[in-house]
Amino acid sequence: MAILPEKVRGTRQTDFVNINRLLSEEERDIRDRVRSWVDREVIPRAADYWDRAQFPFELLPGLGELGILGGTFEKEYGCVGIGDVAYGLAIQEIARGSGSLATFVHVQSGLAMAAIHQLGSEEQKRKWLPAMARCEKIGCFGLTEPEAGSDPGSMKTTAKKADDGYILNGEKRWIGNASFSDVAVIWTRTEDGSIGGFLVEGDNPGFSAEIIPRKGSQRAVWQTHIKLEDCRIPEENRLPEAKGLGSTLSILTHSRYGVAWDALGQALDCYETALAYAGEREQFGQPLASLQLTQQKLVAMVTKISQMQLLAVHMGRLKQDGELNPAQVSMFKMNNVARAREIAASARDLLGGNGILLDYRVMEHMADLEGVYSYEGTNDINTLIVGQAITGHKAFSSRPDGGVRRAEEQGQG
Repeated sequence: MAILPEKVRGTRQTDFVNINRLLSEEERDIRDRVRSWVDREVIPRAADYWDRAQFPFELLPGLGELGILGGTFEKEYGCVGIGDVAYGLAIQEIARGSGSLATFVHVQSGLAMAAIHQLGSEEQKRKWLPAMARCEKIGCFGLTEPEAGSDPGSMKTTAKKADDGYILNGEKRWIGNASFSDVAVIWTRTEDGSIGGFLVEGDNPGFSAEIIPRKGSQRAVWQTHIKLEDCRIPEENRLPEAKGLGSTLSILTHSRYGVAWDALGQALDCYETALAYAGEREQFGQPLASLQLTQQKLVAMVTKISQMQLLAVHMGRLKQDGELNPAQVSMFKMNNVARAREIAASARDLLGGNGILLDYRVMEHMADLEGVYSYEGTNDINTLIVGQAITGHKAFSSRPDGGVRRAEEQGQG
């Protein structure tokens, strides 16, 4: 007799090495509060949204009330000022419920809000951040272009000075949230050849965003193709601290940090589903969990998860202390996503034919992790960033002008 999906679902924390001991009471409270909301509001709906490739707009008010968007930013901007570990744990729980919803959070909080917070004027921060923290205003981050993914320095989008501000022309691709965003952080090449950042409001007549269809990953979040056609913006919409491509580095690093926690959350859900299934599913008169090969799979999964958890907490502590560097974040993202893919594949295998059913959620995570594997720095890009850090040698291809891009500047997939 097939195991019903509701019997497989579990809410226990996978904590074989007692990670709880490393967390403060506040961090545990934030994790548990977000988990409770995810269990109640996200998990019962997530597979249906994913199957229909529909964005879960009805979840946004509740998400805004959690206080995790821009969570590490100051209270004066409408944020809650939590620590980096607490923020990571919140992302973990969102991703445990839906990898697609976690991607929305990365774009809203880790990219758009982070860019305004770090590179914007005081007026821009006060105008946008409080409403974005409550999910009343939505943002997106336009860096990647159709022909410039891992090499954003090759971007072709331009900003030309006009009497009343700037005129933007170009295209961006794989930009999450843009089809319903209130503000887009757009990166362009300016007339002097440098890279600048601009805020483009969603109702600008020169701005359009078309949803990319027929995706097999990240189906419940919408990525788009943006076109900027003589898009006029006022002078006050330029990000004053966006000075060159290097100014995006800390933004990408902050978002990539969250993505590593995302992978951990999806891996946790896959493992917990597999463990519960193995304990209840009987074959040949005994539960799957009593078989040696099943135990071997489960042990490998929980060992990888434990390593991911220890790395996550340590990286969070380094970030809180201002000691986390971009290469370490690249290793963090690279490791956690690669291990999460392995765990999802093992869980799918352990569930047999049931593993491909969305009722069990494993296949949804397995597909969503393929998107995570490529965005916020592909696995290969992050590998080369770490390689440069440990060897001192740049392994990236030379550019036509004879220069070589710094590895840490090639992080956007």
